[in-house]
Amino acid sequence: MDLGEPRRAVEFCEQYLAIAREIGDRRGEGKAFGKLGLAYTDLGEPHLAIEFYEKALVIDREVGDQRSEGTDLWNMALALDQVGERALAIARAKDSLKIFEQIESPYADMVRRELAAWGSR
Repeated sequence: MDLGEPRRAVEFCEQYLAIAREIGDRRGEGKAFGKLGLAYTDLGEPHLAIEFYEKALVIDREVGDQRSEGTDLWNMALALDQVGERALAIARAKDSLKIFEQIESPYADMVRRELAAWGSR
């Protein structure tokens, strides 16, 4: 994705997902879903991205990966805003912020700024 090739990123993420499933790596499976969400966001398909973020969240919570949970909630919030679901986007962003504050993530400031901007629109 960093090379501007989200379609190739989808292919690699699908391979990653298949391998993670094959070896029983639930954390890896969750990360693959999250990366697929990012790729589909880059491809302009936020509805599909949201579906992948939801799958990632289930696994993040199952394995107790709070950092990934916060990140997936944040990315989902951004995708929800793209599809005109501002109220739900704000709710997901607040959930993300709560986690980022708990784990003292530097991303908390970014989420606060966006929530402030959304509140002023």
